[in-house]
Amino acid sequence: MATTDRQATTLALAHALSAAERGLAVLPLSRTKLPALRSPHRDDPAPSPCHGQCGRLGHGVYDASSDPDRIRELFAAAPWATGYGIACGLPPHHLIGLDLDVKTGTDSSAALRELALRHLFTIPPTVVVVTPSGGRHLWLSGPPELVVPNSAGRLAPGIDVRGAGGYLVGPGSRTAQGVYAAAPGTAHLPPAPCPRSLLRLLLPPPRAHHPAPQTADGHGQGLVQFVLAAHEGQRNTRLFWAACRAYEDGIGPALVTPLIDAALHTGLSEREARTTIASAARLTGYRP
Repeated sequence: MATTDRQATTLALAHALSAAERGLAVLPLSRTKLPALRSPHRDDPAPSPCHGQCGRLGHGVYDASSDPDRIRELFAAAPWATGYGIACGLPPHHLIGLDLDVKTGTDSSAALRELALRHLFTIPPTVVVVTPSGGRHLWLSGPPELVVPNSAGRLAPGIDVRGAGGYLVGPGSRTAQGVYAAAPGTAHLPPAPCPRSLLRLLLPPPRAHHPAPQTADGHGQGLVQFVLAAHEGQRNTRLFWAACRAYEDGIGPALVTPLIDAALHTGLSEREARTTIASAARLTGYRP
């Protein structure tokens, strides 16, 4: 490996360790901005879904860690890495990234300003990372009980969202296009809380749902069944969606207890369930 590549790897590791000190989970990236470690299952005749349960390295964003020893192990296994990714959606920050692109021919910054005016929110001071193409990544912090998905152009043309299961290229990374760098005056800032109005736009739209016919004593049972059918990894999301629908339909207060009971049945704690339902009440504008 050339000396410049070794230097780039050393710098990337240093930046990654610095990010980990802030509680951010990181993974090594190649110059292509992709995870540097290849999947250990790439030659399996019939690979099954694995998020690292096999114990080997090479599971993309699922390798991400804030443990210094683990990070050094990851970079030692990928000495060609010249950058690092920051996993989104993980505690303690539950990072959400807004990727404002400039390569699509649209003014993504203007699109974000228009959204802010239309939905009455402002982006607080936060970390801003400038990309080699001149775009920007805005770092925001989300509530722990919600799962913000990745999306491309759904929020507005030229704006991609990095949420759970996604990652952002960290400042200091060197890629084939150039270097990512924190905008002046923002590197020391923590990720700012995502404005509530913007958060509502980032969540997936409700899917068409046709509950079973209701009786007078079973009103809202379809929403309860929707929560009961949740698998691990979707329990909070389903509970939040059902609670939002209940409050929008005017039956939120009456369904609080049944929804909590259903959430407990899926494995959520009562505290998690109540927090998620309270968030749904706030985001739908419910006032006791």
